[in-house]
Amino acid sequence: MAEINKPEIKAKEEIKPKEEVLKKKSKLREYFDALVFAAVVAFFIKVFLFEAYRIPTGSMENTLLVGDFLLVTKFTYGATTPRNIPFTDIRIPYVKLPGFKDPKLGDIIVFDFPGDREDKQSKEVLNYIKRCVGLPGDSLMIVNKVLYNNGTPYPNPPNSKFISPLQTSNMSNPRIFPKGSGWNEDNFGPIRVPKAGDKIKIDSSNFEAWKMFVIREGRTIRLGQDMRVYVDEQVLPDGMYTVKRDYLFMMGDNRNNSLDSRFWGFMPVENVVGEAFMIYWSWDANIGFNEFFRLLGSIRWDRIGHLIR
Repeated sequence: MAEINKPEIKAKEEIKPKEEVLKKKSKLREYFDALVFAAVVAFFIKVFLFEAYRIPTGSMENTLLVGDFLLVTKFTYGATTPRNIPFTDIRIPYVKLPGFKDPKLGDIIVFDFPGDREDKQSKEVLNYIKRCVGLPGDSLMIVNKVLYNNGTPYPNPPNSKFISPLQTSNMSNPRIFPKGSGWNEDNFGPIRVPKAGDKIKIDSSNFEAWKMFVIREGRTIRLGQDMRVYVDEQVLPDGMYTVKRDYLFMMGDNRNNSLDSRFWGFMPVENVVGEAFMIYWSWDANIGFNEFFRLLGSIRWDRIGHLIR
């Protein structure tokens, strides 16, 4: 009997540690599965629903302050799949989903920066935040700091500000869009915000002003020796270029401290990333983490939970 029982006892002793190993593996697998699930959910929320942003500059003061942390809705205008490989400036094709509304005047929008005035595309993948002051087809003009949309004064946002003396209409800023316009940020236009199907007269007199706009639309353009304009190596019919896309005109609420459409041009509607929704955190970004308690003391409690308008 003893010899018969010994193998049974030995077998039980051998099985017990295997069960413990399996249990440990099962726990590790549970943790791993939970982490993967959490990562997938976080990725889905970030790409299609909400994304967090931090305000790094004062171009939207005093509506948004440096050190404000925002939630931006991705689904409002239609979320997209990633536009670039994460952590790189390598752009990739993306798919846009239907949105709940189109951008409207006064919306504060996060968008994929299209690039400086002379750039075909931004060299880096950058997100800007500005206020929409012009829709496709609108006519805009700024006279002595007053913005007019379709001939009607556009009211300044409640917390907007001007920090520089007036630049009169005879003062030209060479950085202003379009190139060679002779305008400045306080006296600008009139100019029409292009919409798909618009026809723009382009000839030798304004070729440099509109050249990059056409290139950004994915076309080639040149001024021939015969002084005619060629787009995709075809002479423009009647010298009129037909616009392919819809555009917006974006401005910062800090009107004299904002690099916006007055400098780099129109913003394609397809570059819209999302609508600014709410401030979820705010403190003085000029205080470093090496002064942590002072940084905590700078928390702007009155701004937390503030809906952005």
